[in-house]
Amino acid sequence: MTTPPGGLDAADPLAAFRDRFVIDDDLVAYLDGNSLGRLPRATAERLAGFVTEEWGGRLIRGWDAGWVDLPVTVGDELGAALLGAAAGQTVIADSTSVNIFKLLHAAASIRPDRNEIVIDATNFPTDRYLVESVAASRGLDVRWLEPDLVESITADVLAAVLGERTAVVVLSQVDYRSGTLLDLPGLTSLIHDAGAVVVWDLCHSAGVIPITLDVAEVDFAVGCTYKYLNAGPGAPAFLYVAERHLDAVTQPITGWWSAADLFAMADTYEASPTIRRMLSGTPNVGGILAVQEGVRLIAEAGVDRIREKSVALMAYAVELLDEAGLEIVTPREPELRGSHVTVRHRNARDITAQLIERGVIPDFREPDLIRLGLSPLTTSYAEVAAGVALLVELAR
Repeated sequence: MTTPPGGLDAADPLAAFRDRFVIDDDLVAYLDGNSLGRLPRATAERLAGFVTEEWGGRLIRGWDAGWVDLPVTVGDELGAALLGAAAGQTVIADSTSVNIFKLLHAAASIRPDRNEIVIDATNFPTDRYLVESVAASRGLDVRWLEPDLVESITADVLAAVLGERTAVVVLSQVDYRSGTLLDLPGLTSLIHDAGAVVVWDLCHSAGVIPITLDVAEVDFAVGCTYKYLNAGPGAPAFLYVAERHLDAVTQPITGWWSAADLFAMADTYEASPTIRRMLSGTPNVGGILAVQEGVRLIAEAGVDRIREKSVALMAYAVELLDEAGLEIVTPREPELRGSHVTVRHRNARDITAQLIERGVIPDFREPDLIRLGLSPLTTSYAEVAAGVALLVELAR
């Protein structure tokens, strides 16, 4: 018999963080933090102050008071707290899609003697679409991986396609469907051994899994901030470029914010020698402030402790689902799981709609998958128990 959730919540060292978020009491269980995280109360207060005091009170003088530096300063905070990245390699800018576009061009630009981009056919649509678009524009070929849903991309699967033509490999650290966690250090090393560079998509791992980009010698990385970072719908994304590549990379959207002298208004473009060279246009100040508040919460809690709770929440959910005999398409090994567990059911779409109608919010993915996202700072064991209980009822 599974342990009652009350005792688990009482013993949870991170339980108090839940009170620092806006919680809708009308919901039975919010299990979609892997798509959109809950609103931190501190963020609501910070943005209200920004609107009335900084924007309303300072107007354009706000740029001189610190707005200009926000993409880099908050990028450094995020890199240190979440990515294992030293200062000067991470910026907050644009959307994940725009940043992937930039990084694909940047990565290809430092391997001009090679003509192939590798990506799995099961990656998130944006990643696949952009790989095809950038490959077409640069005259490159796309090499498609066809991994198993649960096992996903292993060293053997990747090694089979790497070769002298491979310029860039694009991988997501956590599979957006199954929740499978890839071996970031090991696969990065394998790619480097083949003479290629890697772009890691960290959308489903940043903020919930310890990441060591510098130690793993990752080349490029990108991620959103509206999932586990709780920065809000459409919040600006982040991108990372290893310091060793900064002098060599070029990116395709060379707006004035990427120039060496931002306010010189020079006749000719000269890229900034720093990570600012990856910026483009005027940053979303309010969005970056929301990112900063989310990063500070995660830094306070500690990514290692967040990961510990994620593993425990996942184990609890899996135990409940196993007791009910539902089909799980997420790895059995805790070390191979991100922070969502996926159930396969032939009526997944209808079940998801019924769950939402009755106050349990999961996520549906084609054709027959129900994702249960477990966000450690806001998801309680009681929510998991209630959500799974209703899922089991509807799935019978």
